[in-house]
Amino acid sequence: MIQAFYSAALGAQQQMTRMGVQGNNISNVNTYGFKAEKPSFEAALYRYENGVDGAQLPRGSGALMVSTATDFSDSSIEQTGRSLDYTIVGDGFFALRDPANGEISYTRDGSFTLSRFLVNGQETFYLSDGEGRQVLDGNGNPIVVTDQEEVQPIGVYTFQYQDGLQHLDAGRFAALPKNGTITSVADPNLQQGYLETSNTDLAYEIGKVIEAQRSYSYALRMVTTADEVETTINGLTN
Repeated sequence: MIQAFYSAALGAQQQMTRMGVQGNNISNVNTYGFKAEKPSFEAALYRYENGVDGAQLPRGSGALMVSTATDFSDSSIEQTGRSLDYTIVGDGFFALRDPANGEISYTRDGSFTLSRFLVNGQETFYLSDGEGRQVLDGNGNPIVVTDQEEVQPIGVYTFQYQDGLQHLDAGRFAALPKNGTITSVADPNLQQGYLETSNTDLAYEIGKVIEAQRSYSYALRMVTTADEVETTINGLTN
């Protein structure tokens, strides 16, 4: 089989993966605090697979999506009037703790609510992300809410290296060792009653979807052409 067939098949498959990234951005256009992702490609010829006895074997030709870079650029702020809604003015993230497993994650989505827990038989209300995760203060402790109209002591955290945060779901990130030191902002600039909107540019994303669809159709046409050429060659007689 000629190499063009494999290159085209890989190209079609990777364009589907690319459209998945664009589709996820579009689906979160109304998700508060969402940060869009941008796919990155590189030539497969310069990548290797582990072979027998640790041998490094060339992966082949064509291009493949190797990563997605998160766009952390600012987006607009929307007034909601809810006392438990907060937005960060400037850099930083809210910290969330999952009481079930102790997992710490970070988000720009400040649409908080109250979660009820029984502590030593006493009903206690914690500031929550609405999915059971507790919002942390600047010292890394869950915030107990006694008056939801008051400004809560919500912590804001920054990273030594922001690029490379692991995207967990629509609005949450996990810190990796490569992100370096995590620092609590001493005097965070928060606005109560406001939320940060998604930074997805709908027109841009739709344009990229159209681009990916056309690339996909061109790759399939190349697969068909390569197959026709192979069939013609195999049908030749000496």
